[in-house]
Amino acid sequence: MMLPSRREILFGAGSLSTLTLISSGVKADAFPTRPIRLVVPFAAGGSNDVIARPWADKMSSSFGPVVVENIAGAGGAVGCASVAHAPADGYTLLLGNAGNQVVIPLASQRPSYESARDFRAIYRLVSNGLAFAVHPSLPVKDLSQLVAYGKANPGKLSYGSAGIGTTNQLAGEMFKSQAELPDIVHVPYRGAAPAINDLLGGQLPMIVAVMTGQLLQLHESGKLRILAVTNERRMAGAPNIPTAIESGMPHLKFDGWFSLFAPRATPEPIISQLAQATHEIMSNASLLEKYRAEVLEPDSDSSPDKAQHIVHEEVERLSPLIRSIQLKLE
Repeated sequence: MMLPSRREILFGAGSLSTLTLISSGVKADAFPTRPIRLVVPFAAGGSNDVIARPWADKMSSSFGPVVVENIAGAGGAVGCASVAHAPADGYTLLLGNAGNQVVIPLASQRPSYESARDFRAIYRLVSNGLAFAVHPSLPVKDLSQLVAYGKANPGKLSYGSAGIGTTNQLAGEMFKSQAELPDIVHVPYRGAAPAINDLLGGQLPMIVAVMTGQLLQLHESGKLRILAVTNERRMAGAPNIPTAIESGMPHLKFDGWFSLFAPRATPEPIISQLAQATHEIMSNASLLEKYRAEVLEPDSDSSPDKAQHIVHEEVERLSPLIRSIQLKLE
């Protein structure tokens, strides 16, 4: 009996790969042939849009049309679940972060998706931090004064976040635990924008929100007051804002990230095409300028494997924290 030659083996392997792509309704060399949908799992106008829409605009001009769709609810879980169960053909993507990719699956009693099982990372777009901000009428200038105010006025503090299970909430609960202020009430919103609006209107005394250029401008104009950020070091785009660590809370640290994801079964050639196209536009000067203007740090050296590794690291880091503060989501 004659054994197949190396050429025949390679041809067979290539045929199998082609059949796999065709069976999923995708041909790698033809992708994309229609608009790609990028799901932002929060309300329009928030910090996620600031990241998603410039990326979509640049991709549309060089790779093919990208349409941003906001699907808010349950701290991002509704939008994430919609992508997890979408066809794995590269035409439905997600802008995900540690909140919806790590915290929600770990803390949910009945998770509607799991990151490792349902998603494939493509590229980390930016990293950032979270900000503790208060209404100007609150008589505090820094985190230590906020702690003192909370202890002197039990039951009077509440904070808004982008939703249940977000990193905003996790940072807020970390603050409550470390400050020994368990009576601070969490008020979840369907995204950052409505929480910020209620803070500006005086309906909320405090928010925990993603640090953005808009938030910094509101701080500089006196419409709100940023007390601290959760980064390990001061942010390059906001050098005058102290960190929580500097403010006497050495364990209050959160370096955030926003990455692109696809349904897990999306063929690797499609993942590679999306990652390569993203890598190319992440050197675009106008895109980098937009991100840095929003106090975001662009990642020009990401990849599917690097982005996936970040998720694994966050699971290891946040799992004990979620257990320690007994965060449980319905």
